[in-house]
Amino acid sequence: MPFYFEIIKTQGRARAGIFHTPHGPIPTPVFAPVGTQATVKAVPPRDLMEMSVSLILANTYHLHLRPGDELVREMGGLHSFMAWPRPILTDSGGFQVFSLAEINKIDDDGVTFRSHIDGSKRRLTPEDSMCIQENLGADIIMAFDECATPTDRTVLERSVARTHQWAVRCREAHPDDNQQALFGIVQGGIFEDLRLQSAAFLQTLDFPGYAIGGLAVGETKAEMYTTLDYTVPALPEDKPRYLMGVGEPDDLVEGIYRGVDIFDCVIPTRLARHGSAMTGQGRINMKRLAFATDHQPVEPGCTCYCCTHFSRAYIRHLLKADEILGAYLLSIHNIHFLTRHVQAMRDAIIAGTFPAYRETFLRQYAQKA
Repeated sequence: MPFYFEIIKTQGRARAGIFHTPHGPIPTPVFAPVGTQATVKAVPPRDLMEMSVSLILANTYHLHLRPGDELVREMGGLHSFMAWPRPILTDSGGFQVFSLAEINKIDDDGVTFRSHIDGSKRRLTPEDSMCIQENLGADIIMAFDECATPTDRTVLERSVARTHQWAVRCREAHPDDNQQALFGIVQGGIFEDLRLQSAAFLQTLDFPGYAIGGLAVGETKAEMYTTLDYTVPALPEDKPRYLMGVGEPDDLVEGIYRGVDIFDCVIPTRLARHGSAMTGQGRINMKRLAFATDHQPVEPGCTCYCCTHFSRAYIRHLLKADEILGAYLLSIHNIHFLTRHVQAMRDAIIAGTFPAYRETFLRQYAQKA
C-alpha cells in the first residue's frame, strides 16, 4: 500500500500519527510550508530538510500557467524539478478561482478565467485539474472544488452541490490512488447542515483523505473553531484530515485539539517579508527602533540558524536596509517555529500532556498577540 494512515496515539480528539507516502512518511500533526511557484519563498530545500519539514505544498493554478505542468512533467515532476525528495501536496486551483473572482466565470462544467500573467483566456475543469496535478506529480492531490464566502448561505448551497458534482468527476478521472492520493474537500461555510451533508457525500467516494476547505477566508476565529467542532467528527477516523490554508500558531493548537492532522499556510514567509517574527509570545515587528542595539536573538532559546547566529540588531539592520538576507533569515525562523510548535504538540499527544501544552501555549501566546 503506497499510502496508508497510521494512528500512534490519541488524547481526546487530538491524534498523533503517520501518513505513509511513496516519498516517505509524514508524521502528523504536520504543518506544510507553501511553495506556490515550486519554491518556499527564499528558502532552499536544504534548509527545509534541516528544519525537519516533511511536507510542502505547491500551487496547481500558478504552475499550470508558469512554467506549465507539461514542462514540469518533462523535467521529471515536481520532486525532481525543485530538488525536493520528500512528500509534496498540490491544491486543485479552486481557491485561486475564489480569490481571483474579478477575472473568472464559474459554471457547472468548470471555470473560465483570464491569466493574471498575460491576460490570456483559459478554461479549467475538474478533469483538467486532475490532469495538471498528475503532470506535476505530487504525492497528495486535491479534488477540484468551489470555495465560496463562508457566511452566504444562498451561494454556499450552490457551491456545495457543485463541489460534489466536481468531486465525482475528479474521482472518475483519478480512480487509482496508488501513485497519488486524491483528497476530497468538504465545503459548506459556517453552516452545520451543509458541512455534514458535504462530509457524508464525499465519504461515498472513498477518498484516502479529506480536507476542510472554505475556512480562514473571512469568518471569525470563533466561527472557524465551531465549524471544526462539528465537521471533524463527521470525517473518518482512519484517514488524515487536512485544514486548508490555516497556519496561525493559536489556530494550529485549536485545530489539533479538534482532531486535524495536516495544515498549510503562506504566513511564515509572508510575515518574514514584512519584517515580522513568530514567537511563543506573539508576533514581533523586527523593524522596531528598540531592537537597534539589542544583542539578543529574535527569540531567546530558539535553535534555528537565524537565532543561533544573529542578533535582533543585525536582523533589524537588514530589514531597514532592504537586504534580502533579512527576509531569508526571518523565513527560516518562522518556518522553524511552526515546525517545532507542531512537533511539540505531537510529542505532547504521545506523552499524554497535550491539554497542558495547549493551556500553557495559549495563555503565553495571548500576552503579546
